[in-house]
Amino acid sequence: MNYPILIAGFAGGMVRGLVGFIKHQYSYKNVSFDLYYFLGMMFLSGVVGLLVAAAFDGNAVFAFIVGYAGGDFVENVYKIIAKKPSLYKIPNLK
Repeated sequence: MNYPILIAGFAGGMVRGLVGFIKHQYSYKNVSFDLYYFLGMMFLSGVVGLLVAAAFDGNAVFAFIVGYAGGDFVENVYKIIAKKPSLYKIPNLK
């Protein structure tokens, strides 16, 4: 088992999760920060990146990119199936 590839995939997934979270935080006003939700989503994003990177054979840089893109792919599939514009809860803006 090639651990650097798995670690790079996990890191790519976590970066994707962090980018999505930051985008959500700055897209809406009065968004609260829930530490447990954040940590859970970061872990899940990392696991998705790890699983996608494990499915491909390549180097650590490729695994990082695939890990990032794998999280993006899963998020978009979820939004299509659930028919929701966002993965996150949209706060009431009234």
